[in-house]
Amino acid sequence: MMAGRGDDPHAVGGLARHIPVLLAEVLEALTPKPGETIVDGTFGAGGYTAAILGRGASVVAIDRDPDAIAAGRALEEQAAGRLRLVQAPFSTLDEQVESADGVVLDIGVSSMQLDQAERGFSFRADGPLDMRMAQAGLSAADVVNTFKAGDLARIFGFLGEERHAGRIARMIESRREKRPFERTLELADAIATHIGRAPKDKIHPATRVFQALRIFVNDELGELARALFAAERVLKPGGRLAVVTFHSLEDRIVKRFIADRADAAAGSRHLLDAPARLATFRKSGGGVTPGEAEIEANPRARSARLRAAIRTDAPARAGDFSIFGLPKLPAVERPGER
Repeated sequence: MMAGRGDDPHAVGGLARHIPVLLAEVLEALTPKPGETIVDGTFGAGGYTAAILGRGASVVAIDRDPDAIAAGRALEEQAAGRLRLVQAPFSTLDEQVESADGVVLDIGVSSMQLDQAERGFSFRADGPLDMRMAQAGLSAADVVNTFKAGDLARIFGFLGEERHAGRIARMIESRREKRPFERTLELADAIATHIGRAPKDKIHPATRVFQALRIFVNDELGELARALFAAERVLKPGGRLAVVTFHSLEDRIVKRFIADRADAAAGSRHLLDAPARLATFRKSGGGVTPGEAEIEANPRARSARLRAAIRTDAPARAGDFSIFGLPKLPAVERPGER
């Protein structure tokens, strides 16, 4: 897990050290011990994994980015059998382990991905309009050059909370008829020229569109929701869940999941055979945010928030996406989707 996950406006360009966000608080929530198995669902540069290994626990670390897995092989070798790296979406964590004492998820894009222009995540440096964490499947260029203006507007409006979503979508549809968008700066400059930038604006006009494209291309909200259900299935009674998010859309999903799973309800008095709904988690503290010292040392941590919960012994519930209130976005067939 690294410093630059999420949509912090300061996180879109420039090299940054890969600093684990809220590391002490995550370790406190997980309390890893020798003999335990912790799933790090978002391995990244291995910051959380290294710290968990340092506490004596074993780790199954997952990342869909082949570059992250390749970079982690040295740590895997050093761990002498206590670390297993898996290249896969973290939503499939229940396919990688049967049971776990803890699960940690760090949601969003990493500093490594942001800082590599060739990955196409940042509009501060020119690169191909890509944004694929898994380096396979639908790219941002595919979305921008083939989706209808109405679909683009929905993506920009919900996932980017962009108030000019319709205007930008129509501009893209018009401009791509002459020449498809292929580079990050092409798209960023077109948005900036079309929308303009007031002197008081703190972020680049393309910030929210790039965020929306990244989230959509990688199905980040769907991945998060599926990963929470998977964590519920693999965590042992007393197992700990810790999730670090970087913007309100992600945090809302985690907050609603924990609230729903911590809620127990009696069976219906009208249906005598209807079972009671048992709480599968109990909330562990509120949303934790970085202190001033951490933000000063790592500005990309500014928008981070940690939420944690502890697994009960109740059976896992069915995964019901309705609890998240996610909107209907353009359907895309994604490789490996369950």
